[in-house]
Amino acid sequence: MEDEPLEEWAARRAQRRPAPGERRAVPLGEESGRGAHVDPDAPRGIQEWDGHAWTPAGVAEDHRAATDETSADTASRAERVALKRSAPAARERRDAHPGA
Repeated sequence: MEDEPLEEWAARRAQRRPAPGERRAVPLGEESGRGAHVDPDAPRGIQEWDGHAWTPAGVAEDHRAATDETSADTASRAERVALKRSAPAARERRDAHPGA
């Protein structure tokens, strides 16, 4: 396995990191690691990336309000972060069976 040059790794890492001022919604309560779909009516905390850590920025009434508050940031992040490439074996199977 070849080592990746540090500059390339740093560029990929920087692209995946949030931009300063970017916001995200997180569930509040004891089970804060749950997905948004589990309790859509529960309040959400709004966090903002300050360049080093996520900091509290506010509270939204529910999942819908939190989405309204953070949707532009979520969309821009999705455009910045590249999807992982498929494994060579999966690519070979796909190429061997086009249209499948």
